Amino acid sequence: MNTAQLDRMHSGKGFIAALDQSGGSTPKALAQYGVKEDRYKNDEEMYTLVHEMRTRIIKSPAFDSKYILGAILFENTMDRKIDEQWTADYLWKEKNIVPFLKVDKGLADLANGVQLMKPISNLDELLDRAVERNIFGTKMRSVIKEANQEGIREVVKQQFEIGKQIFNKGLIPIIEPEIDIYSVDKEKSEEILKEEIKQQLNLLDKEVKVMLKLSIPTVNDFYSELISDPHVVRVVALSGGYGQDEANNKLAQNHGLIASFSRALSEGLAADQTEEEFDTKIGKTIKKIYEASIT
Repeated sequence: MNTAQLDRMHSGKGFIAALDQSGGSTPKALAQYGVKEDRYKNDEEMYTLVHEMRTRIIKSPAFDSKYILGAILFENTMDRKIDEQWTADYLWKEKNIVPFLKVDKGLADLANGVQLMKPISNLDELLDRAVERNIFGTKMRSVIKEANQEGIREVVKQQFEIGKQIFNKGLIPIIEPEIDIYSVDKEKSEEILKEEIKQQLNLLDKEVKVMLKLSIPTVNDFYSELISDPHVVRVVALSGGYGQDEANNKLAQNHGLIASFSRALSEGLAADQTEEEFDTKIGKTIKKIYEASIT
């Protein structure tokens, strides 16, 4: 484990950029960027186009370690290069930004009010490759739709079981049990979730470290106990479908919680923008997210 990266993630000022749209969400991300489906004929062409988009974001002067602590990559992005360097190496060596990898394979069908992660059949091989590519940590997502005690317990248990496997490979897992922001009992789900996470943290061996990625809570500073837990490197927030301004406003009310935004980060970016227009737009976005993350 890279101790310089660990120190940066634990105590640095800034946020994590989520650039990890996977196969299912890539067409939507490209469409938002102004690249329609008639621009590519197969997955390889699609992934090449999205890598060009991500490369443009990463190489922008506005994508600066003054504001950004880390970036989450999709597996296909990890296996591609920027200026003849593996993407993770470019992020750290050229930008001083800590690289993470999305490792989950999507969501299972809804049961008990939640969507668990699908089995990650090649996880050991993927984690070994991540270590070779100088990845610092991983991210995996589950979704909570209802305040169902049994379902939420299953989600948290699955996340921590896989998280321990990831930590044993020398990587820091980002545990992401997302609560749907449109859930009618979101606040109750948050109460259950926090207690289940606390129980799992208490079961960890002393040396085990994790990160948490959570929906912005209904009650401000609701996750302060988790932020201060000795096992927790950092607690980050997903935008979860909120627009950029609303996500920033809600985040700013939660002290110590930092952003890990995807949609809110790329909002307003377009393939046909000039470099000046693109850099200006993303620069303004990054500074707003940063300000919301340092409260």
